Amino acid sequence: MPRWLPRAMVLALALIAVFQLGSWAFHQLTGLLINILIAFFLALAIEPAVSWMASRGMRRGAATGLVFLGVIVAAAGFVTMLGSLLAGQIVKMVEGFPSYLDSVINWINAHFHTELKRVDVQEGLLRSDWLRDYVQNSATGVLDVSAQVLGGLFQLLTITLFSFYFAADGPRLRRAICSVLPPTRQAEVLRAWEIAVDKTGGYIYSRGLMALISGIAHYILLQALDVPYAPVLAVWVGLVSQFIPTIGTYLAGALPMLIAFTEDPWYALWVLVFVVIYQQFENYVLQPKLTAKTVDIHPAVAFGSVIAGTALLGAVGALIAIPAVATLQAFLGAYVKRYAVTDDPRVQGHRRRGAQTGLYTRMRTLWARRAPDQQEAQEARQPQEARERQDTPADKPTPGAEKGPGNAPRERPED
Repeated sequence: MPRWLPRAMVLALALIAVFQLGSWAFHQLTGLLINILIAFFLALAIEPAVSWMASRGMRRGAATGLVFLGVIVAAAGFVTMLGSLLAGQIVKMVEGFPSYLDSVINWINAHFHTELKRVDVQEGLLRSDWLRDYVQNSATGVLDVSAQVLGGLFQLLTITLFSFYFAADGPRLRRAICSVLPPTRQAEVLRAWEIAVDKTGGYIYSRGLMALISGIAHYILLQALDVPYAPVLAVWVGLVSQFIPTIGTYLAGALPMLIAFTEDPWYALWVLVFVVIYQQFENYVLQPKLTAKTVDIHPAVAFGSVIAGTALLGAVGALIAIPAVATLQAFLGAYVKRYAVTDDPRVQGHRRRGAQTGLYTRMRTLWARRAPDQQEAQEARQPQEARERQDTPADKPTPGAEKGPGNAPRERPED
């Protein structure tokens, strides 16, 4: 056996063990890494406001705390108003449930000639196996729901703390990163950081603008239908539909439909139709233009980046995909060498005549070639027909013998 073989085997086993350990640690820390990534982009989003206040003489820690305090107060006020709205509507629905049930029973009796009664329906619902199973499952799932709520609160606290540290100690973090790099790499890192701040701020700005437009549009509809709590519902639709990816649109439209249904079922239908139409307008007209202007990427690239981010990281990937791709595109754009474009018509979308080989083009070319030939043949036939008309006498006799005077037949002269 060669002397190097045992050492090679030990080295291979050590490398395999290190790989397995690293893979296990990465899978265990995936949640923490995703939280750090979200916190980093959140810190980039508030960096312009923190830097502006720091340039006015305020300490970065105090400026970051003030920004976070404003966000927390706004979120708490919104949640409080929304909670009071939901509580009031739930109480209203519970109080009005008997009248709704009576109207449904009367409609069924009138159209299907039945004799249903509200007491029988209520007793059937209370004694049904479905309701008993639902209550039992809900009672057993209370602990799971509580654990999920506590986990979500802990995750939110983690993201908030990391975001605060990234924003408050941004200059120190940049110095720590640049201290281990050569000067040329330091300039590239600082430029990438600045681009990331600009693109993330532009993305947040575009989302805020779309939330404002969506809120105004839905407020006009809800106010026209005289739906209660129209301002709060409009704010809900604007924020949820823009800042919660993938399912935000459905969550945003469900609550106004529910509130409108308590007033009139037809109002809920009108809200549904408006939500669907506005969503198509936003997806195909408003969002591509605003995203392309503020984040400076093509609408197709933005759409593809959202799909790719969702496939990789789920909802988090969909939320941070556009600013991440915009940052990467702007950073790599400085290293792509570009050349002057030739004045070929094909660059502008026009094809040369020789390259037009479509069926219609070939038929038109053959017809154009055939037309002069037909005209020449017609011009050649016209003199010949004219000469034939001149040679033919006007009173041409009938064939056979000609009759002379006295009805005596006479012979035709020979030609």
